[in-house]
Parts: sequence; C-alpha cells; structure tokens
Amino acid sequence: MVIAIDGPAGAGKSTVARGVAERLGFTYLDSGAMYRAAALAAMGRGDRSVAEVADELDIQLGERVLVNGTDVTAALRSPTVSEAASKIATDQAVRQALVRKQKALLENGDWVAEGRDIGTVVKPDAELKIFLTASPEERARRRAAELGSDWRTVLKDQAIRDQTDSEREHSPLRAAPDSIELDSTGRPAEDVITQIVSLVRKVANAR
Repeated sequence: MVIAIDGPAGAGKSTVARGVAERLGFTYLDSGAMYRAAALAAMGRGDRSVAEVADELDIQLGERVLVNGTDVTAALRSPTVSEAASKIATDQAVRQALVRKQKALLENGDWVAEGRDIGTVVKPDAELKIFLTASPEERARRRAAELGSDWRTVLKDQAIRDQTDSEREHSPLRAAPDSIELDSTGRPAEDVITQIVSLVRKVANAR
C-alpha cells in the first residue's frame, strides 16, 4: 500500500509522513531528500550534467540519508542545497532520473511517500493521496525555526519557490484530483498524523 503526501514546502509533510509511517509500520520515502542529494552530488561537477549524476546515484533513505555510502543528512538541509534542489527540480531529465528511482522503490511494500508530485506523477494509483497545506506565514515560521533565520525573509524566498514549483513545465506542484486536502495551520502534527492514520485504516478496510 502506498500513501502519497504532497504539498508545498513548510506544510509539515516530512514530520507528518514520518509520523504516519512510524504509526503504521510503513517505510518512509522523502522525495525532497533525493533532489537535495542530487543537487549536493552535482556541486563542483561541472564536467557532467546533473541528470547524469542523479541517474548514477545510490541513494539510501531512512533515519539518515546516504549517498554512495556517505552520510549527507545534515548537508542536505543547508539553504544552498535547498535552493539548488529547487532549481534542478525544473529540469525534466533530472526529474525523470529520480522519478524512475522513486517508482522502483514504491513498486513493492508499504510506503508513506511525500513530495510535490507523488500523487500526480510518481504514484498516481496510490491507495490514498493527501495534499497537505498551511498558511504561507505558518510555513515560513516553521522553516525559519529550522534554519534559525527571520521568518519574514523566509516568507519572501518561499513565495518565489512556490511560484517556481507551481509554474514549472514538468510536474508542477498541484493536488491530484482525487486527493484529500488537509490544512495543518495551527494544528499539532500529532493531530494531522492521527487523522491520516484513520483515513488509511478506512481505505484498508474497504479493500
């Protein structure tokens, strides 16, 4: 069974998806980490395209993210890598390389996969699709808390990233027609996790 959780940056996808996976005993797939890993690996590799680098990467996801055997968990969350990941996400060749890896992972087993195009591109036949949102201000405050920066500055950068993600030609950020939209504004993560777990059990019982 695959649960797809999509939504914009700062909506709480990672926290919620990880929590749902833990509650259900499913495996957690962080697609954003894969784009960050590709961006990080491509830095300083001007002799090769990002798509070529991405296609050859051995990415292992879990509590720690390993790229070709090296733990890059901390490095992936730097502002520089995040910005680079957002840029390469508009490259169709890079997306195709990473989507192939994601599709292969989700082919077997029980997964909670989060990103921006899981329910629309990577796994359109997922048994449950969630589109998680939150107000722009709350999303910016959450991200600022992670980075230790001013939320107003993050809000400005976030607006640009949202526009880029929603207007890109390939796999734009949008809710799948059959997804359930949940707003996490002002809600504890545990509350959202509990709601999704309840939805999963309803879907499982109906199968």
